[in-house]
Amino acid sequence: MRLGFVGTGTMGAPMAGCMLDAGHQVTVYDRRPAATASLCARGARAADNPRAAAQQSEAVFSSLPGPVEVERAALDPVDGILTGLAAGGAYIDMTTNAPAVAKRVAEACRQRGIDMLDAPVSGRPPTMTVMVGGDEAVFARCRPLLAAMAGNIFYVGPAGAGCAAKLVTQYLGYTNFIAALEGMLIGAKAGIDLGVLAQIVPVSAGASRTFDNIPRSVLPGLFTAGGTLDIVAKDLQLACDLAREVAAPAHLGLLAHDVFSRAQARGWGQEGFPIAARVLEAMAGSELRAATMDVAPYNTADPRRAPRHTRESENKGAASDRGSGSGPPLPRG
Repeated sequence: MRLGFVGTGTMGAPMAGCMLDAGHQVTVYDRRPAATASLCARGARAADNPRAAAQQSEAVFSSLPGPVEVERAALDPVDGILTGLAAGGAYIDMTTNAPAVAKRVAEACRQRGIDMLDAPVSGRPPTMTVMVGGDEAVFARCRPLLAAMAGNIFYVGPAGAGCAAKLVTQYLGYTNFIAALEGMLIGAKAGIDLGVLAQIVPVSAGASRTFDNIPRSVLPGLFTAGGTLDIVAKDLQLACDLAREVAAPAHLGLLAHDVFSRAQARGWGQEGFPIAARVLEAMAGSELRAATMDVAPYNTADPRRAPRHTRESENKGAASDRGSGSGPPLPRG
């Protein structure tokens, strides 16, 4: 197929690369031309703006920093994606976006006869997880495209539902990260060897995927990560905004967001999000440091329990349902 990809940064570039690997013709645009260079070297074509990328395409993907960038890229009356994408085409936004913005863009697409899915992601291609909102028939047609870059694909519901699901996962992950830092600081001030504690947590009730960032990034004092502090703070703010819209409690998320906001105020927005640990370290008057160690990463199989045949069967069934990638091809626009 002829595909467009708008936004080829940390996430967009490898996703667009998966489409090239799958044999599609890909036209790419990023406001930083250097971000498209490696893809163009592999056969992608560069466009001058989102509209130009869409004019060459049957379906257009976007992966952008947030809601403001999505609205600008999609709806700009001169250079926007929707001004270039023909009726019958599809627009698939993979940004961690506000559900209200996703719904607004979906309505603009509907008025132009364009299919639209909000499909934010978690993890890294080609094994990442995609959470999809939009018309279920459109999801079925587009699923083979998503399967080229994802290992877990979930249809969540109507427009905006994919974004809502992603914000829930971000809320859980980064609120948990702040709680994990506080727990480790309690241990540090109680005189526990943090290297030993970091080995205990993954095989105890405190196990979580976000905890892995502590032994990998915080204890060695590196504070590196795939996501920046600004992006994480934005996602957590959107999650708390969503909680307010639907009248759900978000007390812990607001407290966690305050830590990330304090780190942003210190000018650390473009650092890896684990830099937020330094805010809590200052409050505690103690640093989280230990010699680099080999700590087993988080595993979905609970290490405290013996494997059960029934759970294994259930997991196999769920995996086959999620990863089949079946469905008719997307019709040409």
